Amino acid sequence: MTLQECYAALDGDFAGVSGRLPSEKFIQKYVLKFLDDGSYELLLRSMEEENWEEAFRAAHTIKGMCQNLDFTRLYRSSSALSEALRHGITPEAPALLEQVRTDYGQTADAIRAFREGLGT
Repeated sequence: MTLQECYAALDGDFAGVSGRLPSEKFIQKYVLKFLDDGSYELLLRSMEEENWEEAFRAAHTIKGMCQNLDFTRLYRSSSALSEALRHGITPEAPALLEQVRTDYGQTADAIRAFREGLGT
């Protein structure tokens, strides 16, 4: 799988990120680091513990990473969840969390497939 194919699989904007970041190797480095970030696990734990402030920060961090890397689908869902949590829990937050789970899974699966193709 190429990096462009990875972006297609995770519903990202490779052309957009390529226009902003200096090289494909640079993009690849940060795409692979995405899986090492603990924000997703923190989001899940914080939601379970009803720590809305921490859940907001985690969702906001995911949103920012996705915006920088042009992970379009996960950016949209994490942005919506972040806004829903900005001032505490809202009725729509649980459904938005489920969308983030789905989108994160798709994103992580695409990155793992890309990484496996690199042999790392």
